[in-house]
Amino acid sequence: MKVSNIKDVDKFFEVVDSCTGKVELVTGEGDRLNLKSKLSQYVSLANIFSNGEIPELEIVAYEKEDIEKLMNFMING
Repeated sequence: MKVSNIKDVDKFFEVVDSCTGKVELVTGEGDRLNLKSKLSQYVSLANIFSNGEIPELEIVAYEKEDIEKLMNFMING
């Protein structure tokens, strides 16, 4: 799923951390990085941010409940 205009990055990571299954960031090269890893969060997203916002990401969640959590975050913030 593509997510865009994440303004509350801390809340986004709280939602990711609350997921029970894997949540991965798909890079432009097609690599998949585990977003539940704090190291991956900091390293992989350091270059994506501009002005404290994440403009657009492609993420993959494997559990239905996790997809619902992420969709709810995108809709309701």
